[in-house]
Formats: sequence, structure tokens, C-alpha cells
Amino acid sequence: MIKEMNYPMMHQVDNGGAPDENCTHDCSSCGVDCPSREGGIQKAKLNEHSSVKKVIGVVSGKGGVGKSMVTALSALAATRNGFRTGVMDADITGPSIPKMFGVHSKAMGSEFGILPEVTPTEISLMSINLLTENETDPVIWRGPVIAGVVEQFWTDVCWGDLDVLFIDMPPGTGDVPLTVFQSLPIDGIIVVTSPQDLVSMIVAKAVNMARMMNIPVLGLVENMSYIKCPDCGRKIEMFGPSQAEAVAVANGIKLLEQLPIDPVLSQEADMGKIEFNQGTQMESILEVLEDLGLKAE
Repeated sequence: MIKEMNYPMMHQVDNGGAPDENCTHDCSSCGVDCPSREGGIQKAKLNEHSSVKKVIGVVSGKGGVGKSMVTALSALAATRNGFRTGVMDADITGPSIPKMFGVHSKAMGSEFGILPEVTPTEISLMSINLLTENETDPVIWRGPVIAGVVEQFWTDVCWGDLDVLFIDMPPGTGDVPLTVFQSLPIDGIIVVTSPQDLVSMIVAKAVNMARMMNIPVLGLVENMSYIKCPDCGRKIEMFGPSQAEAVAVANGIKLLEQLPIDPVLSQEADMGKIEFNQGTQMESILEVLEDLGLKAE
């Protein structure tokens, strides 16, 4: 029997196996019996009524670069080409995925676990916004609790049968990325950036974290790369010349795509109608999925 769930298990959640909130992540000077200790890290167990073939994290070294947009467009491109797709919104304090897809209903629970919401094109979604009483309720939790909730999105959500699950992660290299990299079976990450001057340092931080955690870097996406003149079609680089190619080469990763500033796409996302966009953005994800050994059924 299905019932509505508000904060299912969230008020009782402990740190989900994450380190103490004062953890420095330096195991050499710590005597606590913690899953983060070298040699003691265990992957979280996927909900037993779920099957997820591949997991891709979408990360950024800083906020405001369009990471959620890249996640949504990647999910759309995969779904339109026959892949069974899900999106986990791991940006607990700044969730935006449900709004982009126009999903405002509450997630429900069953004897099998929390049920994700499903969009018109059959993309499965889970986000904290689907669990709070109001979408505007702030999440005022410390890092380890937030990380524990993200892990519960893996263990307690009944995802069903998915070919690929995209995880929209918060910016930076804090508790949530650390939990995802350590506790979830990540097959690789996509790094999202923008053309500003600090891009090389910011990308390097994200790439270096992934490599330190033995997570493959699947490629780089430069968002807001340019805008097309509506009259002549000329590409205008509003933030200066793109550094994406050079940054990709410097970090030894593939440049997947350079996305333009698209006012129509932005408006559709704001209105919750991103699935109605007919563009071909992020179709480069199909090559990524092929490289990971996925084929649409």
C-alpha cells in the first residue's frame, strides 16, 4: 500500500556511514573506526528492487556553471535514444532538477522503498524537494547528515531497471562528492565549467579529486561558451575566448561539448518544460555511454 512520505527516515538518519562532522579525512592521525579509513570503505548497497547498470556523476569545481542543466540535457539525450534513465539530485541544499522537469508532487513510499517521480518521457527523478512539505523549505543540516541522505537516495529509493543514473552533485569537493565517490559505484564523472579566467584551476581541482579517488573522468563540458547573434548567426564569446580545448588537453581529458547560452532553453527550464526542448545539446553523452559499454534496448 502506497502512502505519502514527508522526510522518510530523514529525521532519524545518522551520518549514513560518513565520517564525523569534524573529520579532516586524514586517517593517519585518527583512531575512529570509520568507513573512510583506508581499506575499510564499503560501497552502499543498492535498493534490492533496483537495477542500475551505469552511474555517472556531473560535477563542477564551483557553482553557477550550469551543472544541473548539463545533467538534465544528458538525461534527455539518453532517454530520447532509447536508454532507461534516472536522475539523482544530490544537491541537497540547492535542488533544481524537479523544477526544470516541472515535477512538484511528493514522492511516495511503498513496501519496496521510496518511489521516484517519473517525468512524461519516463525519466525517474529523486530530489529532496520531492520529500519536503514545501519546495521553499530550507535544508539546514550539517555536511555528514546531508551526505547520509544522498546515500539513502541510493539504498532506499526503488529506482527500478535503469541503464544509466546521472547524479547532479553540489559544487566543490566537500562531503557529498566524497560520499558519492566512496560509497556509490561511480563509473565516471563529467566536469562542467564555464569560460571565465579561473576555469583551469577549478577544473583541475575537480579532476584531481576524481583521480585521487580512482574515479574515471569521462570528459569536460563548457557551458555558456557563446551566444548566437539572432540576426547574423555569428558566435559571440561573451566571457572571452574559450579555454576549454586547452584546459581539456592540460588535464588529459576529452572535451565533450561547448554549449551556448540559449535563452529559449533557459526559459523552458524555468517553466518546467525542459523536456519539450527539441535541441540536440549533450548528444555527446551517447558516445560516453557507448564507451561504457551501454547499448539502448
